[in-house]
Amino acid sequence: MDDFKQLFEERRSILDGKATQYREERDSWNEKTKELVSQRNEFNSEVRELIQLSDQQKQVREQMNQVVREKKGVRNEASKRVAEIRDKLRSDEPSEEKPAERGPRGRRERPVTLQSLQREFSRLEREFERGEHTGKNEGKVMKRLKDLNAKIRQMKKDQAATENDSSENEDLKAARKEHDDAHQAVQEAASAAQEAHDLMIQWDKEVNKQRERANSKHRELRNTKQEADKAHRFYIVSLRCLHSIQDMMRARRSAEAGEGERPTARVEVQDLMSKLMSGDTLTTEELMELQRFD
Repeated sequence: MDDFKQLFEERRSILDGKATQYREERDSWNEKTKELVSQRNEFNSEVRELIQLSDQQKQVREQMNQVVREKKGVRNEASKRVAEIRDKLRSDEPSEEKPAERGPRGRRERPVTLQSLQREFSRLEREFERGEHTGKNEGKVMKRLKDLNAKIRQMKKDQAATENDSSENEDLKAARKEHDDAHQAVQEAASAAQEAHDLMIQWDKEVNKQRERANSKHRELRNTKQEADKAHRFYIVSLRCLHSIQDMMRARRSAEAGEGERPTARVEVQDLMSKLMSGDTLTTEELMELQRFD
C-alpha cells in the first residue's frame, strides 16, 4: 500500500507541476495577445487618419483642377482678344505679301505665326493632359512644348517692338497682359494640383504600409490566441487528471480510516468539476482553487 501511495503522490506532483506550467503559459500568451491587440488597433487608427489625409489632398487636387479649367477658359478668351486686335492693326497697315516658305519637298507651307504656334501649344497641352503621349513620345512632346513656349515669347517680344503706340496698340497691350496673367494663373493652379496629387500618392503609400503592419499584427494575434487556447486546454486536462488521482487518494484514505470524506470541500470540488465537464467557463480563481484541493 505504501508503494501505491508513493506512486499516486509522484503522479499527483507531476500533474500539479504540469497544471501550473500550462496555466502560466496560457496567462503569458494572453498577455501577449493583449499587447498585439493594442498594437493592431493603433496601426488601424493610423490607417484611418492617413486615409483622411489622402482624401483631403484628393479634394484639393480636384478643386485646383477645376480652377485650371476655369483659368484656361479665361486665357482662351484673352488669346482671342489679342488675335482680334492684332488682326485689326495689321488690316490698317499696307499689306505686303510674304512668300510662303517651301518645305523639304518643294511644296509651299503655311507661314509660322503667333496664332499657329499658340494653337499647336494648346493642342499638345490638351493631348498631354489626356495622357495621349506616353513613353519616349512623352519626352518629345515636353521638348516641343518648351520650344513652342520659347518661340511664342520671342515672337511676342518682336511684335511688341514693331507695333506703334496707337490707341489700338494700348488695347493690345492690355489684352496681352490679361492673357499673360491668365496663363500664369493656369500654371500656378496646375502646379498646386500636381503638388496635391503627389501628396495624395505619398499618403496612399503610407496607408498601404500601415495597413500591412496592422495585418501583420493581426496574424500574430491569431497565432498567440491559438497558443493560449492550446495551453488552456492542456491546463484543463491536467486538472481533470489531477482530480482523478486526488479522488482515488481520498477514497484510499477514507477506506483506511473508515471515515467519510470531508463533505464541504468534496461538494465544492464536485460542483466545480461538474461545471468544468459541462463546458462552463471557470474563473482563474476557481481553476486555481481546483488545483489546490487535495
